[in-house]
Amino acid sequence: MAGIRTAGEYQAQLRSLLPSGPAWDPERVPELEQVLDGIAQELARLDARAADLLHEMDPAGVSELVPDWERVMNLPDPCLGATPLYDDRRLAVRRRLLAVGSQAIAYYVEIARSQGYPNATITEHKAPRMGRARFGEAHFGTWQAQFMWTLNTGGRLLLGRRFGASYWGERFGVNPGSALECLIHRSAPAHTKVHINYD
Repeated sequence: MAGIRTAGEYQAQLRSLLPSGPAWDPERVPELEQVLDGIAQELARLDARAADLLHEMDPAGVSELVPDWERVMNLPDPCLGATPLYDDRRLAVRRRLLAVGSQAIAYYVEIARSQGYPNATITEHKAPRMGRARFGEAHFGTWQAQFMWTLNTGGRLLLGRRFGASYWGERFGVNPGSALECLIHRSAPAHTKVHINYD
């Protein structure tokens, strides 16, 4: 990254700032270079850490300060379970800051895609209406159907815990769609009824 000085650059800068005189001559006092080197190493480390802090202030680059961002943003998200992966926690911080919500179909499809269902679609059910009702029309139902919709995942997510493919201490039998269901039901308009079709 531009702007971060190396230890060599700091050492050259410190050397140029030394006062004149025999007490500060590197040829007469060779230990002076070792002192300048030690100071330069620390200044370079501090410079790099200051740049890291700038990255940590932006949720798009957060890495070390995830727990602090979670505390401020009321995370980790209960939908991700009790012990989400670290990368999922980082992603949740970014989403919490940038999410605005929506009632558009694309918003719920994007939630499904973010949970690992790239082929997700939405089916809106239709209520009978005079002039619009047609015999044999698919997704036709009662008056209550106007408040129902189905999220089709386009196939079950290939996660879950499997013998020989999971790490020690990881739970077996976890429903891979539980996070998706939680996120969809939490974000869905209150007057609607959502069905999730994994087939």
